[in-house]
Amino acid sequence: MADKTMKAFVMKKIGSVGFVEKPIPKAGPMDAVVKTACALICTSDTHTVRGAIGPRENLTLGHEAVGVVEEVGSEVKLFRPGDRVLVGAITPVWGDIASQAGHPSQSGGPLGGWKFANIKDGVFAEYFHVNEADANLAKIPDGVPNESAVYCSDMMSTGFMAAENGDIPIGGTVAVFGLGPVGLMAVAGANLRGAGMVIGVDPVASRCELARSYGATVVLDPTKCDVVKEILRLSGGGVDCAIEAIGSTKAFADAVRVTRPGGTISNAGYHGEGEFVMIPRLEWGVGMAEKTIKTGLCPGGRLRMERLLRVLMSGKVDPTRMTTHTFRFDQLERAFEIMDKKLDGVIKPLIVF
Repeated sequence: MADKTMKAFVMKKIGSVGFVEKPIPKAGPMDAVVKTACALICTSDTHTVRGAIGPRENLTLGHEAVGVVEEVGSEVKLFRPGDRVLVGAITPVWGDIASQAGHPSQSGGPLGGWKFANIKDGVFAEYFHVNEADANLAKIPDGVPNESAVYCSDMMSTGFMAAENGDIPIGGTVAVFGLGPVGLMAVAGANLRGAGMVIGVDPVASRCELARSYGATVVLDPTKCDVVKEILRLSGGGVDCAIEAIGSTKAFADAVRVTRPGGTISNAGYHGEGEFVMIPRLEWGVGMAEKTIKTGLCPGGRLRMERLLRVLMSGKVDPTRMTTHTFRFDQLERAFEIMDKKLDGVIKPLIVF
């Protein structure tokens, strides 16, 4: 790294983004520096810029990336410069008490495993830093292209988590509210878990078509029908699992409404607005219908990433069907605008470095 600085795409302040020059990061003893190969823009990046987690000044955005190891610290044992690697969007501190209790995504406090573009610079830069490299990086197998592997970092990990948290029985019924990238991967995850019926809910025709390709049995447009009544009818009185994958108070309430007594509401959506998320009292059985509400933050770590890469190698899921746009790194400002305003039928924009 002869150059001392790099180009980075940052949140300058609430509502403002752009490119700046920053120093190239250095690796601590247990850490790594990765040269970015490709990345994805997430809707949560746009929430951040709008102020969902408070003000940030010149914070590098982005948390979904793959690349090539540029530098490793003296204590790193499993990775060397030149390795092609995937890094999870969530990079826990694995010795933290929350990690030891089985909740690594919450290490350091609520959502504390979420470091990129939250409490440290993210991945929309020519190089980025990874803490605890041996635990938070994964080598990408030769047969998996970067454009596929990058989906493991968040979209597959989060969407599959939603299905895993849903305790879906083999042959069970599932409703997925919101068919953005996380919802689409929740549909795929529900099928991998053995669901017998998966009902998707979204008003966008292109997303509905993709959901069918990932295994949705039925897709409902909330602008054209009463989705609660229709899901109750289709499922015979309520689904075993309802997945909220959009971050909408109404969708969350509807997820509670359509879940059968004893079922599970699995929340993967980012609720970036408002002070409260409301639970419909009667449909919750006035608190006694044994409906479990489970929440989660994208699981990270090498083991998780290696497992997801195996899913790609098996050919069971092709996440690249969600890539609707491809941009060069220097076009990131336009790509971010398209994702923020949901222009041109965007589902997921890929950034190539």
